[in-house]
Amino acid sequence: MTEAETSVEMLRTDLEFTGGLEKAGRGKTLQGNFPPVSSPVTPIRVYYWCFIIILVLITIVIALPIILSAKTTKPILENPVFATCPKDWIGFGSKCFYFSDDIGNWTFSQTFCASLEASLVQFESHEELNFLIRYKGLSDHWIGLNRESSHHVWKWTDKTEYKSSFSIKGDGECAYLNDNGISSARHYTDRKWICSRPNSYVHKCGIMSGSSK
Repeated sequence: MTEAETSVEMLRTDLEFTGGLEKAGRGKTLQGNFPPVSSPVTPIRVYYWCFIIILVLITIVIALPIILSAKTTKPILENPVFATCPKDWIGFGSKCFYFSDDIGNWTFSQTFCASLEASLVQFESHEELNFLIRYKGLSDHWIGLNRESSHHVWKWTDKTEYKSSFSIKGDGECAYLNDNGISSARHYTDRKWICSRPNSYVHKCGIMSGSSK
């Protein structure tokens, strides 16, 4: 290769290198003029985030009353009444009642009730009497009323005088319940009976409240 050919070849190489640099510069310039490409915000994505926000707000609204109510102190009943009657006894109001399956005369019935720390039943209201008549079933039951004779006043087993407006039919000296109300018979006739005693919890609370005053 002659000296002239060598000079031409070097010139061609310089031109190709310079052209490559210019193309690279233009590429960087064009690339710098365009903003970076970001993902588009679609309506579906907007609806999704709105749904999430609404769901969170609803959860807060529902949970807030529950949290506040859990922190609220429950009121304490001043005179709570709970049924604490023994087995086979029936609770009504502030008393417990025992309806016998056996039969006996009035004296035996009272003795049986006393052995259970109770007495033949004494009702104090119309509601209580209706409960006793309804619950006794078809059988007649002795109650805690007696008198010395047909010329004497009726008294309960605790010796207090009977002052209720409910009439007692018959000429007997001992009272019992039947389907029509209260009737009387001789003390030696056999019938079922009803014992009653105070509800143990109410009785204890009454003693405690009375002693604290």
